[in-house]
Amino acid sequence: MTKGKKYTDSRRRFDREQLHSVSEAIDLVKSLASAGFDETVELAVRLGVDPRRAEQIVRGTVSLPSGTGRTVRVAVFAAGEAATEARDAGADVVGADDLVTRVQGGFLDFDVAIATPALMGQVGKLGRVLGPRGLMPNPKTGTVTNEVGRAVTEFRGGRVEYRTDRVGNIHVPVGKVSFDRAQLLENVRAVIDELQRARPAAAKGRYVRSVTLASTMGPGVKVDPARVRATDEELAVSA
Repeated sequence: MTKGKKYTDSRRRFDREQLHSVSEAIDLVKSLASAGFDETVELAVRLGVDPRRAEQIVRGTVSLPSGTGRTVRVAVFAAGEAATEARDAGADVVGADDLVTRVQGGFLDFDVAIATPALMGQVGKLGRVLGPRGLMPNPKTGTVTNEVGRAVTEFRGGRVEYRTDRVGNIHVPVGKVSFDRAQLLENVRAVIDELQRARPAAAKGRYVRSVTLASTMGPGVKVDPARVRATDEELAVSA
């Protein structure tokens, strides 16, 4: 894919092979963002796992202290009191069999799907539709739950999912270019701490292999894995 002139110019403005601290990388990413919209900042982490082995798949959710900076559209598969709870919590669309039928018909106007365990029998029929898009509810990510109101609030407030791809990479949005350094630093730290917590027992050797930060339209900035866990002192300096 051919890159635009702004992207090419931004690549020339820094050493792409240099390893930076998280704070330095954030400053670079913000300075290199040149799109005419508030770009998302994404964290990419290469983990020392073999995702071909089920016990080494790293998957879960993490709450970003500063939020994501974007509106998250939430669909909830629930009935009865759970459906009422979901609506009260601000879910964008709520339904049971009727919502299953809508999704089968092509409705996918949502970013997160949550379901009660009782509805998973029907939701399971949507595996071929929701699965490839990363939208299939799963207990491991907190999207299959009876506490649907709490789940809706958390995902709308900054909880994001993560999962290793087929080569062991994880990509997580950590905010917007308009966020200040301290906000992005807090979010990056939260993700790294969560990935460390989720380290599979079967993972051997160096766990965090590489770390990169980039904005939606900008080049990747490499972070030194040895310095990736931001310290309280860095947060204080960034405040």
